Amino acid sequence: MVVDDGSHPAELVTAGQITPQIGIKELREAIPSHCFKPLYRVSLWYLMRDLLLAVVLVGAAFICIPQIPHKGLRYAAWALYGYVQGLVMTGIWVRDTYIRVQIHKGSILTPFKVLGHECGHGAFSPSPLLNDAVGFMLHSLLLTPYFSWKSSHRRHHIYANHMEKDHNYVPPLFDQYTSSLLFRIDKVEELTEDSPIVTFLRIILQQVTGFPWYLLTNITAAPGSLHRPKSTKPLGNSHFTPRGTLFRPEEAPFILLSDVGLAITAFSLWYASAKFGSAMVALMYLQPYLWVNHWIVAITYLHHTHPELPKFEPEAWTFIKGATATVDRDFGIAGKYLFHGIIEFHVIHHLFSRIPFYYAEEATKAIIPLLGDSYHADKQRSFLPGLWESFTKCQWVEPDNMAEPKNRSLWYKSGPSPPPEMDVEELQSTIYDSKTTGSTIHMGLRFIPTLLLLLLRPADAHNMNLLSVSDPLTQLSARILRSFDPSILRHGADGTKDGYSSSVATT
Repeated sequence: MVVDDGSHPAELVTAGQITPQIGIKELREAIPSHCFKPLYRVSLWYLMRDLLLAVVLVGAAFICIPQIPHKGLRYAAWALYGYVQGLVMTGIWVRDTYIRVQIHKGSILTPFKVLGHECGHGAFSPSPLLNDAVGFMLHSLLLTPYFSWKSSHRRHHIYANHMEKDHNYVPPLFDQYTSSLLFRIDKVEELTEDSPIVTFLRIILQQVTGFPWYLLTNITAAPGSLHRPKSTKPLGNSHFTPRGTLFRPEEAPFILLSDVGLAITAFSLWYASAKFGSAMVALMYLQPYLWVNHWIVAITYLHHTHPELPKFEPEAWTFIKGATATVDRDFGIAGKYLFHGIIEFHVIHHLFSRIPFYYAEEATKAIIPLLGDSYHADKQRSFLPGLWESFTKCQWVEPDNMAEPKNRSLWYKSGPSPPPEMDVEELQSTIYDSKTTGSTIHMGLRFIPTLLLLLLRPADAHNMNLLSVSDPLTQLSARILRSFDPSILRHGADGTKDGYSSSVATT
């Protein structure tokens, strides 16, 4: 796998072309040269502005909110603080990411994400040392391992939308997708979408836990995103393990340094809890931190997940195909002034990630005529409808009908959302294996997902036959649902009482 940290991705992998006449060189030449030159004064101004805004919010909340006499208004004020501070902290995180990658290599700049994100891409300043220093500080304050994330994010930019090597939101093919579901399915036509309550709960779960879970387990990444075979050890594939499968051996000291930064922040939070109380720290820090997690996941997910965005297998993938299979969206005033345009101008970020955010709009306008139909934007709808569409319409991918593998694209299809990423085969076996006996843990594993599945997916429950499973708790979950809706669980075709098969029933 390519890991060069100084070159533009198109110099490291198959570059590809927009048309026979337009490639990376032509795109770069269409962008005004000053767009590739970060300015110390501008970058530091935005950094100081955002940090000052965060400090003012902390001070105002700490001093003023506890003085509000009315309990309901006080709770509302804390909630408003958490939301607004989450926006500000996300802007700091994103800017920090851009700063990291700004290293010159010949005439092309290296792409990498707004303040902290810019640092990681080296787009914060011309100084690699300043980029890493600011990026390390800001990411550590936001409990993100800076050098670890910088390494995996760099590879995401090199291999964006590559089905075997990308690091972000790599969708499953049909067989992988159906094997992850808690029920058996054989045909595409048998798939049904989730009920709205299931979709809502899964979105909440993704938005709250998605980023920490990605850092811990490398969730949603392709198998080929690792430098070594996938580890079965705890945290063996995480962003916190210096000698884990995610990193080259020579990166270990930097990964360890990232962990030290997190430890310092964790100690500071512990000390603040001892001094001011854990409730105050939760309100002041944890609440905005959860919003940051949400925005990081939502922004990344929506940039790379859309019914009209393709994915590519190795035979068809090129850097340009992958970089342009992203979408520019719109987040209004907050997107422009707090998130620094990262939502609105993401395609240019994948093509030339080291362009500073304050030049992203100008650079985007310069290359749109050259990109033609390869440019994707969805700026007519608000954030929530876009998130709902992506979550319901983009569950798995299948190839189009192009005969030549090099011309083939994979396109999103809809269906029910699979369970949160875990050892799904083991979970399925605990539900379906009638020979499994006795332990409380196994019984609970069968009972809880079965009950939730039947409660939240009644349409699919019609196609599931679980009363034949020997475990009494699994039977109990089915009988509970039957008491509410007898039609959910039917007698088996063999005429025996509750004679159900664990496979999809045919009618």
